[in-house]
Amino acid sequence: MRNTGESYPMSPKITRRQFIAGAIAAGAAMRSGEMMAAAPAKLKSLSDRVEIGKTGIKVSYLGIGTGTVGNGGQSNQTRLGPVKFARMINHAYDQGINYFDCADTYGSHNYLRRSLARIPRENYVLQTKMWFRTDKDAKAQLERFLKELNTGYLDIVFLHCVSDTTWATDLRPMMDTLEEAKQKKLIRAHGLSIHSLDVLKGVAENAWADHVFARINPVGTAMDGKPEEVVPVLRKIHAAGKGITGMKILGEGRIADRREESLKYVLGLDCVDAIVIGFESIAQIDEILAMGSRALAAK
Repeated sequence: MRNTGESYPMSPKITRRQFIAGAIAAGAAMRSGEMMAAAPAKLKSLSDRVEIGKTGIKVSYLGIGTGTVGNGGQSNQTRLGPVKFARMINHAYDQGINYFDCADTYGSHNYLRRSLARIPRENYVLQTKMWFRTDKDAKAQLERFLKELNTGYLDIVFLHCVSDTTWATDLRPMMDTLEEAKQKKLIRAHGLSIHSLDVLKGVAENAWADHVFARINPVGTAMDGKPEEVVPVLRKIHAAGKGITGMKILGEGRIADRREESLKYVLGLDCVDAIVIGFESIAQIDEILAMGSRALAAK
């Protein structure tokens, strides 16, 4: 089972050598056309609200992931324990973050329910995922998710870790169930968490997908291809009116020492509506928020 979380180990400050290497990489990205126009001028911080495609769903640009090394019903976030998990989630919310990503395979539904209990439901956005490879009963899964999260509706539901190009045929019954749920206002949008460049390439023409969860960073680590291959596809998807949330911004932690460079890069992609990072401490959240503020102030 693949992990769709974002690992973010704390690391020392970036050295002069790392800074120069990052600047060279960013310059090369600009020359190759990988970097797009700057983030919208109205975005002043990573906690500012943005709309996901044409869904009408407004989220903080930065979302909190709960699935680092997430499989078997647990993740690095749930392994923190309920108290530390709740403190981190509530700190994020108090900093203006309202976008929370979870999944059945992470085992984070119950943790999020307890952590968000003090907050009015309309004040935050829940994004979760169905693991279709072992359970194709979308209706039963959805009913369970609503109960586990103690909510009358879910904002975004993804089919989790889609990598087969035949998904639109193979998963049609699940797709139809989620569309029916959207019509009944049990969910607000549906889409795909994608782990294949070929699947990404076909999404723009698919009317069912409202929203895409895609892997993106300037290096290509833990991605579905090189940035110069992926970004044009994301542009096409976004131009088709679909929402895009970026994941693997830090390459599952493998490029955490280049986190500021990666953050600036993704902020420069006007085809990415929002991002999700799986934090494991309050300090990590504060650091990325500060980095984002510096990057946006420099635009």
